[in-house]
Amino acid sequence: MLVQAGLSAETETEVPPTKEVRRLDRVVIRFAGDSGDGMQLTGDRFTSETASFGNDLSTLPNFPAEIRAPAGTLPGVSSFQLHFADHDILTPGDAPNVLVAMNPAALKANLPDVPRGAEIIVNTDEFTKRALAKVGYRTSPLDDGSLDGYSVHPVPLGTLTVEALKEFGLSRKDADRSKNMFALGLLSWMYHRPTEGTEAFLGSKFAKKPDIARANIAAFRAGWNFGETTEDFAVSYEVAPAAQTFPPGTYRSISGNLALSYGLVAAGQRAELPLFLGSYPITPASDILHELSKHKNFGVRTFQAEDEIAGIGAALGAAFGGSLGVTTTSGPGIALKSETIGLAVSAELPLLVIDIQRGGPSTGLPTKTEQADLLQAMFGRNGEAPVPVIAPATPSDCFTAALDAARIALTYRTPVLLLSDGYLANGSEPWRIPETDELPDLRVQFASQPNHTLEDGTEVFWPYKRDEHTLARPWAVPGTPGLEHRIGGIEKADGSGNISYDPANHDFMVRIRQSKIDGIDVPDIEVDNPGAAEGDGAKLLVLGWGSTYGPITAAVRRVRAAGQRVAQAHLRHLNPFPANLGEVLTAFDKVIIPEMNLGQLAMLIRATYLVDAHSYTQVNGMPFKAEPLAHALKEALHHG
Repeated sequence: MLVQAGLSAETETEVPPTKEVRRLDRVVIRFAGDSGDGMQLTGDRFTSETASFGNDLSTLPNFPAEIRAPAGTLPGVSSFQLHFADHDILTPGDAPNVLVAMNPAALKANLPDVPRGAEIIVNTDEFTKRALAKVGYRTSPLDDGSLDGYSVHPVPLGTLTVEALKEFGLSRKDADRSKNMFALGLLSWMYHRPTEGTEAFLGSKFAKKPDIARANIAAFRAGWNFGETTEDFAVSYEVAPAAQTFPPGTYRSISGNLALSYGLVAAGQRAELPLFLGSYPITPASDILHELSKHKNFGVRTFQAEDEIAGIGAALGAAFGGSLGVTTTSGPGIALKSETIGLAVSAELPLLVIDIQRGGPSTGLPTKTEQADLLQAMFGRNGEAPVPVIAPATPSDCFTAALDAARIALTYRTPVLLLSDGYLANGSEPWRIPETDELPDLRVQFASQPNHTLEDGTEVFWPYKRDEHTLARPWAVPGTPGLEHRIGGIEKADGSGNISYDPANHDFMVRIRQSKIDGIDVPDIEVDNPGAAEGDGAKLLVLGWGSTYGPITAAVRRVRAAGQRVAQAHLRHLNPFPANLGEVLTAFDKVIIPEMNLGQLAMLIRATYLVDAHSYTQVNGMPFKAEPLAHALKEALHHG
């Protein structure tokens, strides 16, 4: 759903002034239920309407790894958290102000995150003795006083939904499936969300089943009307649009994987090359394959291979043939693709390798986030096989990162590893749709004629004769007359590309491939250090990379609001590092590096710059929360 920033935003449904309306600057809502309760759809719809209203927002979907965990169990709980505000925000929020719990498992799994005084909307229909016992409740928390510190709203969501859908002739089981739409309608009333977009969505989603579409719309409206008429909800809340946050433009809500997909399509268009994706389905990267398969009209070709190795092999073959080759995967797939990445290094062909990181090792935690593939991306190949590594900072930044990765791959004729993660992939935020002329020109010139003259005067094509500025070799499309050449994984002679086992040549080729990566043009790292210009800057620098950007920035803001000075810098380019990084690091007394691993960037920083960087790490499958991180920064400042 699109919204024009800078224009007034109005709800399609006006709330009659019969109940108190309170103004809030921000709210964190979490929908939680069984994995079959439609919590992700409910959260996504609330997010879309919030985006169309003009709020800034950040989301955190959290779902089980099992395709269908046992109903009503703790492993089967699925949740969706949304933080929206009338100002700039950076994280999905540390703790929900409102929890919608569809069953006892959802309540028990999420209650530890809910602060006292928060609102809890409970689907009382599911609080049966059997359901309570299944998750270890001996007595109902609705009756034993354990929820006395919260504002609890007991609502029989299933019963009310079935009653609202009587006229549709559905079975109780089928009608009960729409209770998530009832809950969505209720929350939409509570927070004055638009309704027309959701009704249009339901009509479109169930276009081939109009009775189901009408039933879901009726349940949604019934939830809205319940909020309006019941005495249990005496107050509704208003969160104004974030009018000052967004520059004028056309905005939409976008997830990291969708932004990556659009960035890849844009890269193909700006390079004027066919885009080829060779991929094998894997959580949490599969959405990119699904999305790109919809865009054949932009010259995109997708190939779902039989395994990870075949996927990257096809992508590299497409690159050899003159396409922009892409392969997508997660950490386990990177391990399987490592030999072919090394082949791409040796063949010096442009290839985008996108790693949506998840919890490991091995198959690990498929639906949980982690940042632990950095060292694998840097060194996870045999021999000296240097590869550029970049990492987006936010869901919408994935679009720009895809274009940047394509720029490097095409300019320097090299595979590029892009490190996103599950938090970015599934999280959403507003994104301003750029104008075409804002996008980089990625066009390349294919070799079209011989480029070398032999001693006897014969003109030939040398596939490893390099550009003097980028050290990139020429890219010749197979079948071009006179440019027949051979490439492969066996070491080549400099220039001619003939197979060579000469020690001096191998030493030269290893060093020039490394020099090519070291010489990649990346922008200097920027430091946010208020007061530095006046000589009153911070002594502590917080350095991050990838998806830690939001929590780090939120934590830094809290520390500064408390009157303490702290500087912040964030790395997009992890190989090569920005040229000024060493100078930046040595300008501070202390450097802290928060990471969702055991200190991989800190290890690289310490080894490269001999700086005593301190790690702050977390590997629990979830993104950092701002408050604990802010506390750690305050402790670091206190201990000097």
